This record gives sequence, structure tokens and C-alpha cells, in this order.
Amino acid sequence: MASHAGVREGAMGGTKDLSGFAKGAMLAVATVLAGATIVAVARVLIGVTPSTYEAKQVAVLIHLSSVLPAIPLGLWVLLARKGDATHKLLGRIWGVLMLVAAGSAIFIRNMNHGQFGWIHLFVPLVFVTLYRAVRAARAGDIAAHKRHMWGMYAGALLLPGLFAFLPGRLLWNWLML
Repeated sequence: MASHAGVREGAMGGTKDLSGFAKGAMLAVATVLAGATIVAVARVLIGVTPSTYEAKQVAVLIHLSSVLPAIPLGLWVLLARKGDATHKLLGRIWGVLMLVAAGSAIFIRNMNHGQFGWIHLFVPLVFVTLYRAVRAARAGDIAAHKRHMWGMYAGALLLPGLFAFLPGRLLWNWLML
């Protein structure tokens, strides 16, 4: 199995898969992101951090309620056995969580005086990538399906999740103040 840029050929008809190192890195980032988010939310809930308007905003609550389970569930679906009924069911649940997260993000605009911010660029990425991934799976192009799903997990869940912890952003404030 040749390896380059973190991707290697799988045993099933040339289907590409991430290397063990790339999967381990993704697991580490997911673990840190989920842990930091849980701690930040817990700090708000127990009153350790100053209460903010955002903590009571429905869109923020829906967004966090969909993102938090999407982090471990998405990784589970990506790393576990593929193609069986469990994979398909959990994959559909993960897809719905991602749609809810992206949809609710549209309504989180208080940091930019009611305008969309640069982080909203990830919203169409979810819709487009999920559509392409489902279309690829239905067409039997499993290699493209895998590529889209791994790309969406990293590029539309982990990356914006990490950006949400930049200094001055809501989760940073909840975690650090």
C-alpha cells in the first residue's frame, strides 16, 4: 500500500483511506476540541464564567447541541466498519447533525453586528460536501464518498471548531474568562 500525503490505497479496489498517522491526528484534534467545548459549556452552566447573551440564544444552543455529538459520532463512523446497516444509520444521523449545525450557524451573527462573519464560509461547505458525498455513495463511488466525508469532518467540523476558540470568540471567552 503506497502512502503519500497522509492517504494510502486500501485493500478494496483502490479505495483511498487516511494513513494511521492522519487518523491519529484527527482523533487527537477531535478529543481536544470536544473536551474544550464541554469544559467551556460547563463553565457557563455552573456560573464560573460571566453569563453572556449568547448563552441564552437559541441558535447557539442548537448549534452546540448538534456539534458536540457530531464530533465523536463522525469520527466513529469514519473509523468503524463501513457499508453495513449500522454505518449507514449512524452516517445519516451524523449528516443530519451536520446539517443542523450548519443551519443554526446561519443565525449566529451577534459577533458581527448582525452580519455574516468569515466563519460562515463553512456553512455552504457542509451543504455542498454532504450533497456530493451522498451522491457519490449512491453512484457507488466509495472512494469519492470517503474523500468527501473525511474532508467534511476535518474541514467543516474540526477546523471551524478550532477557529471558534480563537481569542475574542465566544468559546474562547467561555473557556478562558
